[in-house]
Amino acid sequence: MPFDPNIPEHNAELTSALFRGQFTGLKDLIDALPTGAGITGAVVESVSTLPPGNAATATVSLVGGELRFTFALPEGATGPTGQQGNDGQQGATGPPGEVTQTDLNNAVLNTLSQSSNITNSVNTLAAVAPLDYEPLVLQQTIDKLNELILALRR
Repeated sequence: MPFDPNIPEHNAELTSALFRGQFTGLKDLIDALPTGAGITGAVVESVSTLPPGNAATATVSLVGGELRFTFALPEGATGPTGQQGNDGQQGATGPPGEVTQTDLNNAVLNTLSQSSNITNSVNTLAAVAPLDYEPLVLQQTIDKLNELILALRR
């Protein structure tokens, strides 16, 4: 029985005689290949698509010791259309992104440099502490301390 690529038919009852005949037919084809040339390689020449529902096909030929394969595969059936999404709705806000160590260091340095400038507007005391109690010097000290406290509150 020669090899028939259409056997077995789809949903056919399978018998050992049928398969034995197919295998014998394949062996006859293999035995008919030229032995002197030998197979030196294999190439897939083409792969194409068929409409959904068609049976896949594969062919092979021998050209100068090289097996050349051609395949035709059926496309899958088109799936159902998905639901239409809502237009124009804003999604939830995600969590804040990561802060790099460099960004954190720069922010700390910037904050520290600005914090240091807060007291730059407060002048130092020009008075020298007297050995005896002097109300004027005490009042100047209190005024300067209040100026510093107010500067630090900004």
